[in-house]
Parts: sequence; C-alpha cells; structure tokens
Amino acid sequence: MNYNMTKPCNACPFLIGSGFTFRSLQQHASGEFGCHKACDLDEESGTYEPHEKTPHCAGALIFLEKQGKPHQMMRICERLRGKDGAPMYDASKLDMSANVGCKPSDYRRDGRR
Repeated sequence: MNYNMTKPCNACPFLIGSGFTFRSLQQHASGEFGCHKACDLDEESGTYEPHEKTPHCAGALIFLEKQGKPHQMMRICERLRGKDGAPMYDASKLDMSANVGCKPSDYRRDGRR
C-alpha cells in the first residue's frame, strides 16, 4: 500500500455526511485502509481487496491526523524513504481542509440516517 493520496475522493466514507458512524470509521482507520475506488471488489465476499499499489485512503489519514492519532504504519512510513529519497508518508502534504471530521458529532450516531 502506498501513502501518496493527499485528498479524499468524492465517495470517501470519511467525509462528513457520508452516513457512516464515528465508531465504524475508527475501526476502519485503525490500520491500513486502502482507497475503496482503487481496490479490487471480491464479488463473492462483497469486500474490497487492496493490492500492492493501492493508495491508502486519504480520508482515513486526515481523520487520524486531525485526532493526533496516526496508526503505526503511518509513523513507520514517515521515517522510511522511497527510491526518490522522500518520506514514504508525509502528513504535511494532506489536504487538511477536506470535509473530513474528527469527532463523534461529525458523523451519524446510530443505525438510522
């Protein structure tokens, strides 16, 4: 998975108003979470499967950075360098003005929309 996306896509589950709960987003963002638009859909299971070059979901990265809670791979990739010598993850490149929340009141509270 790579960390080069800097802003969420228009269908990102981490956008405010997406219909997801804060709790479910916390669970998804707790580890690597590939951009669903770049993953392969497993028709049988109905799940999205990332591949080696799948970008990490920028919405999830922003969600975590706004809370000051980057996951372990984010912290590791900040210290690792790619072939070009640049960090594999650079939080300063994220679009922090994106419509991504960081607290429970930003998202749906229960099973209803």
